[in-house]
Amino acid sequence: MAIASNESFSGWTKTFTDPRLCAAIVDRLTFGCNIIETGTGSYRLAHTRAQQSA
Repeated sequence: MAIASNESFSGWTKTFTDPRLCAAIVDRLTFGCNIIETGTGSYRLAHTRAQQSA
């Protein structure tokens, strides 16, 4: 399974507003997995923000 997010784990509380639920989700997703951080921004997000600014 692959999950991609532009948000760091600490920012997941914006989506999963219950802190205990958020911690449980992150705990289960990260158990025994490989986390790959690319450190790159989202092209789609940057494109959308540029269009909204124009």
